[in-house]
Amino acid sequence: MKQKQYDTYQTGLMHTALAYFLWGILPIYWKLIEHVGSEEILAHRVFWSFLFMMFLIQMKKQWGQLAEVIKRMLKKPLLLLSLVLSSVLISINWYLYIWAVNHNHILETSLGYYINPLISVLLGMIFLKERLNKWQYASFGLAAAGVLFMTIQYGKFPFVAIVLALSFGFYGLTKKVTKLDASIGLTLETLMVMPAALIYIFSIAAKGQSAFFDWSPATNAFLIGAGIVTAVPLLLFAKGAQHIPLFMVGILQYIAPTITLLLGVLVYNESFSGTEMITFSLIWSALVLFSFSHVKGSAWKWKKRKQWNCRKACPCARLFSFIEMNFRYTIRLAGRVEEDEF
Repeated sequence: MKQKQYDTYQTGLMHTALAYFLWGILPIYWKLIEHVGSEEILAHRVFWSFLFMMFLIQMKKQWGQLAEVIKRMLKKPLLLLSLVLSSVLISINWYLYIWAVNHNHILETSLGYYINPLISVLLGMIFLKERLNKWQYASFGLAAAGVLFMTIQYGKFPFVAIVLALSFGFYGLTKKVTKLDASIGLTLETLMVMPAALIYIFSIAAKGQSAFFDWSPATNAFLIGAGIVTAVPLLLFAKGAQHIPLFMVGILQYIAPTITLLLGVLVYNESFSGTEMITFSLIWSALVLFSFSHVKGSAWKWKKRKQWNCRKACPCARLFSFIEMNFRYTIRLAGRVEEDEF
């Protein structure tokens, strides 16, 4: 039994890490079609994501669940409004990310997703009345110092990074209201904006400006595949995050911006001067404090729950107890952690 539980933990860890890895290498995909306008890429991403999700709904036999959610949305205007807002916010996020990657701003996208956890906590404090500890306040100060330093040095605000972080942060906030299954959520979000996507696709086709209707096999394959590369990491994350602790998800989420940063510097030769080094160093320091506050808080809760006496235990026993508490707490979390919490 214990071996099965451990295997579940390992599988959850692998799924979540793989999701963040795929998100991290996503710039490579968009660079392959950088000759296509960002607006057209977004429109196809929305359309093909919707079709791919409908295919998955059919495979998973979730039509009843989808119909039930739609009925609930129609009866509760606040939920419907939250869904519309989440659809708009994720579309803004997708568009800006694609535009930034294909206009050589990959480092700013990395900065945005490093900042995102801090923005999400700040929004929770403002809108959900969540309380912060001194370490989290300190992390905000360091992050703000990093953004301010870059702004002063370059004479311009890091617009891409901040809007990416804010749009995804507010998107997470709306997801806390709707609380939808990952598959159902993405299906309905893409459904909300699909009419606009189709109008745009056919309008540029009528003007002879559509890359898709030039019938280039490679370009069309990548545009259609945009739906798959959108859905697969999300589904991996939703499946994996159910079986690992929240703080572990918080640590793994830095895989994506780290890979993106390395791609921008080492593969696409974006500038990483002293200004970027100081800015990122301040952000990384903020994230160390931020992560420390979460790990410390989680460990304290486990300690209190199990009432283990670390002062009387030898170092090996303390380490074993910490691992055991981590394992037991993870198993209790299985099936209860929702995707929208992240």
